[in-house]
Amino acid sequence: MNIGFYAPLKSPDSAIPSGDREMAKLLYRSLQNQGHEVKLVSRFKSREPEGLEERQKQLQLQGEQVSKELIQEFSTIGNWRPDLWFTYHMFYKAPDLIGPKVSAALKIPYVVAEASHSPKRARGRWSLFHEEVEKTIAHADLIIGMNTNDHAAIKQIINDNTRYEELRPFLKINKHRERNKITGRRYLEKKHKLPLDSIWLLTVGMMRDGDKFASYKVLSEALTKINTNKSWNLIIIGDGPLRTEVEKLFSKKIIFTGQLTPRQLQKYYSSADLFLWPAINEAYGMALLEAQSSGMPAVAGNSGGVGDILRDNETGFLSKQGDATDFADKASSLIDNWELRRNMSRHALMITNRDHSFDLNSNKIGTWISDICSQFGGL
Repeated sequence: MNIGFYAPLKSPDSAIPSGDREMAKLLYRSLQNQGHEVKLVSRFKSREPEGLEERQKQLQLQGEQVSKELIQEFSTIGNWRPDLWFTYHMFYKAPDLIGPKVSAALKIPYVVAEASHSPKRARGRWSLFHEEVEKTIAHADLIIGMNTNDHAAIKQIINDNTRYEELRPFLKINKHRERNKITGRRYLEKKHKLPLDSIWLLTVGMMRDGDKFASYKVLSEALTKINTNKSWNLIIIGDGPLRTEVEKLFSKKIIFTGQLTPRQLQKYYSSADLFLWPAINEAYGMALLEAQSSGMPAVAGNSGGVGDILRDNETGFLSKQGDATDFADKASSLIDNWELRRNMSRHALMITNRDHSFDLNSNKIGTWISDICSQFGGL
């Protein structure tokens, strides 16, 4: 089957790394893994973060034009034509302004993964884009929820003929975690002059304005409240327009690596003892999932779908969102307790293997799409 893939917030081939880009890549590959021919049909970005009505109107007009061009292209005899449209991640700041129009014109199924509906946006600065989100949800044949918190709001407006399925965020599991831990610790010890008897803490996050910077502010405050006799070192991986401002939040003893390649990053995931991220308004956090898949216990803020990845008191601790004291208390308890970290590490490995593996979730998506296409006319 030919599948047209589109991500209105960030394309899977974007040059800017993020969890959103990584999940888009994984969904793209999961569709290919099922034997489909998948094409990125547009890089049109509909993101409008400021709530500017005129800008939203401009993007709507641009979306209309892109839709017309795609419909003409796909309707021309001899050209590649999708049998199904697949959109990843749309919400009131980045709605899908082209997928519903193109799929309706071509009379093909429309699937959207990670759709968010925020009723409070019906009035105010994002009302135009909120309306677009509601139209898309009503048009969808299949909605794949990747954050359990989204279901309740979507359920209010979902069409009776629309199928809704829940999918846990997933990734390719590293099969050489234990071997990497030994070599990784040796590498990091030399590179950063880290004492082997210290507890190595790890944070991975983009350094940009908004919720990411707010998370770094909570983290910096929490570090001043950590109460332990054990020595610890924090490594922060990430980059972005606010890197200078982020570095000013922390003491000089904190190690900043900047942006790393996936292979470099894996050495840190495999070697550190505890992952820390306050997760202000986080959808779920791919970095958190990557850390857990390497057997690293974590402390994270309890927001969005973070609890779908970090099982509280099982693979780590969820703290009250934005509460630096609570975050510090939970981090301190794990820094102090090696046996607790070891037990949580084992559970993290077991649960990511069981619930978050690429093959398992790829097969689920394949089954749902096959069912939808059968109902649509046996594509």
